[in-house]
Amino acid sequence: MLTPISAYSVTILLLIRTSFCQYSSDQCSWKGSGLTHEGHTRDVEQVYLRCSQGFLEWLYPTGAIIVNLRPNTVSTATARLSVCIKPSGESSGTNVYLDRAGKLRLLLREQDQARGEVHCFSIQEGALFIEAIPRTDISRRITTFQYELVSDGPGVDLQKLTAPCQPCTDAEMLLAVCTSDFVARGTIQKVDRDEDKSSVTVAIGRLYRQKTRVFVSGGVRARGWTGRVSMPPQCGVKPGEGEFLFTGSVRFGEAWMGCAPRFKDFLRLYSEAQRLGTNPCHVDTD
Repeated sequence: MLTPISAYSVTILLLIRTSFCQYSSDQCSWKGSGLTHEGHTRDVEQVYLRCSQGFLEWLYPTGAIIVNLRPNTVSTATARLSVCIKPSGESSGTNVYLDRAGKLRLLLREQDQARGEVHCFSIQEGALFIEAIPRTDISRRITTFQYELVSDGPGVDLQKLTAPCQPCTDAEMLLAVCTSDFVARGTIQKVDRDEDKSSVTVAIGRLYRQKTRVFVSGGVRARGWTGRVSMPPQCGVKPGEGEFLFTGSVRFGEAWMGCAPRFKDFLRLYSEAQRLGTNPCHVDTD
């Protein structure tokens, strides 16, 4: 459902001036200042970013900018991408919309950005239309956020950063081992909770895969790895409840837990799928 927008927003869409079109210098991130719009506060500036991740920083926002996010390669898989953005806790001065063929849908109000929560949407839903909130003063304001392009492929749960915990199905568990950013076997040592997430300290005895350094070795004499993985606070996870198979993804430099079955349950499920020939990939369970 489209959120009603101001007459100013409608007018500003009709005033896009190509003379103020600016391309990102490194194609991944953009920094700009509304002060360059002096005398042209109703103009819309086009920003083009062509990377899988980066950031945007807009000082003294005036007028509006349209942020076009695309991967740096053209592929049929592009249509299955989603965009996740994470505003800085100090981000302010604008409202953020999705712009699809001139129709705006509100994504983030100014007051929402300060929460620093991750918001994801399909790349097919349009570009980001970031509109400055008119001010009578010139106090310092800045709109800044990180972004990542995420595949909508099987097993990817774009809402896991904000949605309550839900048990994974058998098929999701098997696929998570093949598609996750990290896969490890271990135990829960400690759980620290705050309002928006739980931070879980885990001890890893068998590391199958990690794309980034989620888990680090305990040293030459140590026989395992340790790390911290975030979970929504609703999960109610507790330390010392047995051995698990941890899977998950890394978003904005932070590891988030995905499917995490007890290892004995996964082993039974994997063995049955192996017998039936339905495993999506091989795991060395010895």
